[in-house]
Amino acid sequence: MRIQSWGFLFTVALWGAMGATPAPAAEKFPISLNAVAMTDVPPLGHADRYLPQEAVVHVVLRLGERRVYVYRGDEVQASYPVAIGTAATPTPTGTFEVFQMIEDPVWQNPWTGQVTAPGPNSALGVRWIGFNNLPNGIIGFHGTPTVNSIGKAASNGCVRMFNHDVVALFDQIEMGTTVTVVH
Repeated sequence: MRIQSWGFLFTVALWGAMGATPAPAAEKFPISLNAVAMTDVPPLGHADRYLPQEAVVHVVLRLGERRVYVYRGDEVQASYPVAIGTAATPTPTGTFEVFQMIEDPVWQNPWTGQVTAPGPNSALGVRWIGFNNLPNGIIGFHGTPTVNSIGKAASNGCVRMFNHDVVALFDQIEMGTTVTVVH
């Protein structure tokens, strides 16, 4: 069989079932790659239109479950138990974006002004992830030394986590990650 394209002549032999002799059809039916005009093929456009998109990471905090979930697209990647705000100082619901991420945050007591050095025994633990800026302060995820509060409504609105869990959450998200807080 002969295939002609781009001004070159290629010869292709089609072998029979035993591989010993050229198939008779190969000699009788030359195939031209120009048989299909390129104008019949629609343009593809930008390649990224066809490439798979990386699923976006987002966080859902379910207050009733006292649990935060990390999603990649529609798939749960991880979940962690949390403490949430009390009835008097509830964790606000809505959709927010992470705008602060701090390793080893320094905590200043809002009532006394006392500054606590960073570390696992600080009120903020070893990570801080701010996602809601209110007139009376910032709401965020943080570690805590008060581990017996996890699973309860015990905070002033922030979301307390075990230090190892807030480190894991911190490593899975980035600035601008969507945080949805639902009942």
